[in-house]
Amino acid sequence: MKLPYEEFNLAGIKTYPLRSRQSKVSLAQFATPYKAGSGLDGFLSSLPSLLAARDFKDVVAAMVAAKRADRAIIWGLGAHVLKTGLSPVLVDLMARGYVSAIATNGAGIIHDFEIALSGGTSEDVDATLGPGTFGMAEETGTQLNRAITDGAAAGLGLGQSVGKYLHESRPAFAQISVAANAWRLQIPVTAHVAIGTDIIHMHPQASGAAIGEASLRDFKYFVTCVSCLEGGVYLNCGSAVVLPEVFLKAVAIARNEGRSLDGLTTVNLDFLRHYRPLTNVVTRPTAGSGRGFSLTGHHELLIPLLAAALIEAS
Repeated sequence: MKLPYEEFNLAGIKTYPLRSRQSKVSLAQFATPYKAGSGLDGFLSSLPSLLAARDFKDVVAAMVAAKRADRAIIWGLGAHVLKTGLSPVLVDLMARGYVSAIATNGAGIIHDFEIALSGGTSEDVDATLGPGTFGMAEETGTQLNRAITDGAAAGLGLGQSVGKYLHESRPAFAQISVAANAWRLQIPVTAHVAIGTDIIHMHPQASGAAIGEASLRDFKYFVTCVSCLEGGVYLNCGSAVVLPEVFLKAVAIARNEGRSLDGLTTVNLDFLRHYRPLTNVVTRPTAGSGRGFSLTGHHELLIPLLAAALIEAS
């Protein structure tokens, strides 16, 4: 069939009055201009109730409601969150009751340890890889591996082991260490390690048996925490693979045991949207029984803003 060049006649199309249409956006949802001197609460109130701004407000409301109802709020922290200078913000939220448990990866433990010990972290890989000095800081390799080995022998998890070590050894900057303060405040910290991914595995003191035993123990601790998330909140901040996978398995075990996760709110917070966080954190665990949100932005902006909003709402 050959088709002609023939303009369609639009004279007969049917229309309707604009006012009769159900629109997705209304004036009530619009932003309002910020008023000088109205503070953070005024700024948050000025945001539109649309898209990411609405999601941000809903996340704040869910976390405030969880705290008031004595429900769990669990933070999953990728290492990038710690090396962007957010430890003081997290420690403050821990003291305020907005952190029930923390999960991180091996790099998160390393950055927290180095911050506690020296007040700095994150070496220049480009500058150190060529000369062969990358990952070879003596204290990091020796002391962290010792803490993990001693902790595993004492029946502790990996996160527990490091938190206990930092709390008891009192390094110069322990006051901003997430692990040390978690030990002090009796907040569970679990570390979920992939062997070979962390610089401390490059040192002769590393014990695969101790790392594996302690990290597996942490997984079981984490499952216990996740099984208490009915009406609670789980935030995945800056982990694209490991923590989303660990969280999904913990959810599977909790539901296999008949634990209710109804009313669960999950949040993925990162500057990129990755497949696993969106599926394993935001959508799958909340399907039919909760809500999932994805807040896209830089940790060093979004997490302090979230913390400030929680403080204002308390």
